[in-house]
Amino acid sequence: MNRPLIVTVPNSLVRATLGELPDNVEIVEWDMSGPAPLARADMVIPPYLQSLEVLKSLEGLDVGLVQSLTLGYDGVAEFLPRHMTFANAASVHEASTAELTLALILASQRAIPEFVRAAQAGTWSPSWHQSLADRTVLLIGYGGVGRAIEARLLPFETTVLRLAQHERSDDRGRVYGRDSLNELLPFADIVVIAVPLDENTHHLVDADFLALMPENGLLVNVARGAVADTAALLAAAQSGRLRLALDVTDPEPLPDGHPLFALDNVLISPHVGGMSSAALPRIGRLVHQQIERMQRGEEPINVILRT
Repeated sequence: MNRPLIVTVPNSLVRATLGELPDNVEIVEWDMSGPAPLARADMVIPPYLQSLEVLKSLEGLDVGLVQSLTLGYDGVAEFLPRHMTFANAASVHEASTAELTLALILASQRAIPEFVRAAQAGTWSPSWHQSLADRTVLLIGYGGVGRAIEARLLPFETTVLRLAQHERSDDRGRVYGRDSLNELLPFADIVVIAVPLDENTHHLVDADFLALMPENGLLVNVARGAVADTAALLAAAQSGRLRLALDVTDPEPLPDGHPLFALDNVLISPHVGGMSSAALPRIGRLVHQQIERMQRGEEPINVILRT
């Protein structure tokens, strides 16, 4: 490619993350909140965790690749203009999301929020709580994030059951198919949701799902909020039968004063699974890889949609 390769970035942080680039790569900052500063771009990087409506601002532009900074792509097809290629950020957030998953599980199992509340009240309040060791964890969703979570769970002396859309086997044995879900739920001390949101997983976690989990079980959602029915989650938590650890909610953000916030058996983080220092260099590596492929005339990686 002889002409300059033009890449738009949403802010100076992403620009700094990219570091040194080849001489024939031109970087333009555009947060997509206003008119495009140019009519053509080889790669457009939208802002992180912004409304997908910003994709409408690409209408009428000549864009080679829309490179998302997120793994999820639910809803993209609704807003992405025609004749565009969209790639997600596979390889960027798996480690960070898996770390947060383990943090939520350990904090919930070992009652860290309870100890923090006691300390804030100025009291010393020791008590016995559940371990992670010797627990059975049902991991629902076995893509990149699911595998990263599994790799971190196994050293904690857990039994990890893996469930994907279709049954298969790997070097660790059986990966259960979706039709085994109801059979496995009663045996899971901890259930981790790590599936993409689509028509098959919308409200996958409903009242019937939660009723099959054992008493005092822990449900962890690091996928998308709408994978779970919020009313069903609230009812299960208010009854005291289950515990919840949620990095994602529906709606999102969860409105101030929502009853889920008030429950001691619910731990909520504000959709920060991918927001760690580990993600930044991975963003840089992915964008560099895409640039190198463009320069060689090769297809981009991580393409999940062509409109």
